[in-house]
Amino acid sequence: MVLRSCWKSRHKTSCRGPAPCWVLLWFCVTQFVLGGGALGETKNVVQKDAEFDITYNDTVTSENQTIYAFNHTVSRNKSEGVRVTVDVSQGFESPILFVVRQKQAVLSFQIPLILRGLYQRKYPYNHVGRTLCQPPTRVASETQYFFVDVSTLSTQGTNYQLRVSRVESFTLHTDKKFSFTASPSQPQYFKYVFPDGVDTVIVKVNSDMTFPCSVMSIQDIQCPVYDLDNNVAFIGMYQTMTKKGAITVQRKDFPSNSFYVVVVVKTEDEACGGPLRFYPLRPDELIDAGNRSKIIDVIVTPAINSDVYVMGMLFCLGIFLSFYLLTLLMACVENKRMKKREVFQIPADMSPAETAGQTPASPYEYGSFADNGSTLSSEAITDSATSTDNNYGYVDRSLDSVGRSRHESLSSVEEDDYDTLDDINSDKNIVRTKKFLYVADLSRKDKRILSKKYQIYFWNIATIAVFYALPVVQLVITYQTVVNVTGNQDICYYNFLCAHPLGALSAFNNILSNLGYVLLGLLFLLIILKRDIVHQRALVRNDVNALECGIPKHFGLYYAMGTALMMEGLLSACYHVCPNYTNFQFDTSFMYMIAGLCMLKLYQKRHPDINASAYTAYACLAGVIFFSVLGVVFGKGNNVFWIIFSVIHILATMLLSTQLYYMGRWRLDSGILRRMVHIIYTDSIRQCSGPMYIDRMVLLVMGNIVNWSLAAYGLLERPNDFASYLLAIAICNLLLYFAFYIIMKLRSGERIQCLALVCILFTAVVWGLALYFFFQGLSTWQKTPAESREHNRDCILLSFFDDHDIWHFLSSIAMFGSFLVLMTMDDDLDTVQRDKIFAF
Repeated sequence: MVLRSCWKSRHKTSCRGPAPCWVLLWFCVTQFVLGGGALGETKNVVQKDAEFDITYNDTVTSENQTIYAFNHTVSRNKSEGVRVTVDVSQGFESPILFVVRQKQAVLSFQIPLILRGLYQRKYPYNHVGRTLCQPPTRVASETQYFFVDVSTLSTQGTNYQLRVSRVESFTLHTDKKFSFTASPSQPQYFKYVFPDGVDTVIVKVNSDMTFPCSVMSIQDIQCPVYDLDNNVAFIGMYQTMTKKGAITVQRKDFPSNSFYVVVVVKTEDEACGGPLRFYPLRPDELIDAGNRSKIIDVIVTPAINSDVYVMGMLFCLGIFLSFYLLTLLMACVENKRMKKREVFQIPADMSPAETAGQTPASPYEYGSFADNGSTLSSEAITDSATSTDNNYGYVDRSLDSVGRSRHESLSSVEEDDYDTLDDINSDKNIVRTKKFLYVADLSRKDKRILSKKYQIYFWNIATIAVFYALPVVQLVITYQTVVNVTGNQDICYYNFLCAHPLGALSAFNNILSNLGYVLLGLLFLLIILKRDIVHQRALVRNDVNALECGIPKHFGLYYAMGTALMMEGLLSACYHVCPNYTNFQFDTSFMYMIAGLCMLKLYQKRHPDINASAYTAYACLAGVIFFSVLGVVFGKGNNVFWIIFSVIHILATMLLSTQLYYMGRWRLDSGILRRMVHIIYTDSIRQCSGPMYIDRMVLLVMGNIVNWSLAAYGLLERPNDFASYLLAIAICNLLLYFAFYIIMKLRSGERIQCLALVCILFTAVVWGLALYFFFQGLSTWQKTPAESREHNRDCILLSFFDDHDIWHFLSSIAMFGSFLVLMTMDDDLDTVQRDKIFAF
């Protein structure tokens, strides 16, 4: 019945119009199945031949339906968009359904258009504009038909306005900016065709308006086009944006050599970091979203070509390989100088002190040597201390026995099995509590034992690196795969205006710039290896300076530092495969390691016997990394976490201060409080005496002030970037200790050689430049991805590297220079006997 009436109502007009009869038959069947059969009554269906750029004001009820028939010419060499705009007046009881039927696609929407937000909020829109998908044609030119069907179930008449128009600027052109307006119910998309000779382009979308939040998407030329807030993430690449957005598009990803640029305005701003207004949550309540129109500019620019890639890689290699050439040149000069010195051999009966010349007078030597003894009143202790001063803390051993011991196996020697102090439980306490200590007092253990002890640093960090790096590489590969498969550009916080892809990698330049850490770390290991070999040869030939003079040479920590620098480059590269807050610890873990190892090396120089073991050091660093992870995950705005961390930070500072002040000669047990009260009473109340070790006390007081201040800052401000805050604590303590070391070195009458001074000045300048580029802040995972993109900037070096890449270059050079400073700063003491070198 319905089918027959439908066919009769159209028979006179349908087949004479532009529409084929089979299309009308299909429509009648559809109406019978979906509409007419349910209503059980006849509907009046009217078809109209419609034209572009004319506004049709009509009324629709459940009794009548209207079909608008349009036709237009489609050319293979010209893309022309068609846009359907509908406006419906307020006050209707049932929605109006609009169905646009094309040759290869069907588009349908209702008015009011209901878009959902968070917590199932519903936002109605009565003004809707949609661009029709344009399927490609294989012929040079053809006429295509499409129909707009309007229907409703409302018994009351509802007025609407329908307008179909052509989009003249539907195709985007290279390097030409195009402006348009979009809203949640009126998304926009445009077509771009790759020109000849261009394989990669960057689509940049900008707006002067931060909100409303919007989404830009890159989709293939196919129907349907997903251009609504609730489906734009279904296909292609997409990212949220406020003021800036950019996506790099490669020709190889689009077989048709063209793609759609889709811009959708979201119904809410929460995804872009905006406020979420409070609404009463009632079932089926519709919420007025207000005016959410946004003016947007889009421009498509060619990306760099392969020549720029090659130039960037050659530049990166050239910078760091030049350090290898410079090192090789300096090694050649040093070898020539050493050969000239071999002509003038030092007589065997001449002492090292005579060879080195007069040692500069030290500010410490303003008193008599008797003041160098322990202040303990026991006569036996005084005698022991005096005898210790007379032989400078050395066990009487012949050089032959020392040379012979070098050939013994290190694997059979344990630190706990052998000590040069005969009565270790008494003399150790005496020596280490003297008022003025010398390196000879703190380098009494057998060299074989200490060499084995410090080599463990290298083997442990090598083991840690393997077990840490393998899952990291696996994880970031998974991240990159997820980004490539889903197209979600919000997963990774790139600088999208300077992110150059290579293969499956989205930002190859950020990965390449980390090469400096690896190459310079390897170069530092080679330098240390050369020094180690030279020192071993000197020991084999019983060189007096190598055996009895200078800072004791232990290279295990140096090897660990070089390995840590290489791992920092590898893990930083892994982090930049897909930078975000969940894997930021990859970029900082070995920075903590480097800072800790540098402090340990500084302390080891003058205190080789009492430096921390590798197991203790790495356990403490593991605790730091553990708190770093906790801070990233739970620290944001969590008062309980910050209170606990601040308390632990202060307690750790106090315990370490006590350990350093007493040179390890104290015990943390149940009697610690009683001994503290006793010391305070006897030294401060009864005698009013000052601290015995003034220099150490000055360092520790300054260190406590700095650390307590940092703890208070963290507790009050609670910075979002906890990992960087923790790294700042480590760097501040390292700089403080380094400054103290330099000051005490100069105060003790020692000097800094020319090479070390050049390294210090060069490193300071490079660190200053590096920090300038670091604080440019091209992206930040502390904000939403859309807010982070507001900080994106164009490349500044060779059209390939951005500010953060330059930070990688300069910081790797600065770290390498810092390692050289640590290595060379005490070379002036190589001919000075250890009983003349102060330990501070």
